Amino acid sequence: MKKYLKSFWNWLKDLTTLDEQAIELYGEAKSRVNEVKNELKDVKKAAKNVVNQSKDVVGVVKGNKKRGRKPNNKTKTNNSKKRKKWN
Repeated sequence: MKKYLKSFWNWLKDLTTLDEQAIELYGEAKSRVNEVKNELKDVKKAAKNVVNQSKDVVGVVKGNKKRGRKPNNKTKTNNSKKRKKWN
């Protein structure tokens, strides 16, 4: 079935003019360019993250403490199990 649909599509595409094929290719190229731009933005974010992480590694090698979030030293108590004393 896939073979027949593909051959029909190719036959139908052969009926179109060169201008219509050029417009179709332009649309395809334009969408690919947009996808590449989006991927490059993602790569840029990842590269910035790598640079920041490498700075941390260099600092640790020099003897600095680990950067990042500060530890939460406060302990939370759960008082819900305690019974209230009634007078």
